[in-house]
Amino acid sequence: MTKKKHAPRGYRSPGSGGGTPAMPGLPGGGRGGNMIAQIQQLQQEMEATQASLSDETVEVSVGGGVVSVVANGQQEIRSIVIKPEVVDPDDVDMLQDLILSAVNEALIQSRQLAGDRMSGLTQGLNLPPGLF
Repeated sequence: MTKKKHAPRGYRSPGSGGGTPAMPGLPGGGRGGNMIAQIQQLQQEMEATQASLSDETVEVSVGGGVVSVVANGQQEIRSIVIKPEVVDPDDVDMLQDLILSAVNEALIQSRQLAGDRMSGLTQGLNLPPGLF
């Protein structure tokens, strides 16, 4: 008859659970709980920032101010203003180019605004580039 060997007391086999393993370098005494709380807080702040970006706007004017575009921080075009003196039925191409240029620049500035607001939240966290 063979005797069964038992694992030493306090031993847990891999995958048996037992809570968060100690992870050196993490805040909170080497456990991940504090880091999870920080990430959840960051997520809430990011959601609030995203919501507030709908109220922040950028305005771009082209052609000496004959075409103006307003976009919010969520890359939504809010208004386009075209001065009547630029409307020439014989030169629609120029008007289309002005509108296209103004819209593209407004979207670029809107993305930059959103990026600036979001990067302010993640400063000092040593996150990999492009994570947020």
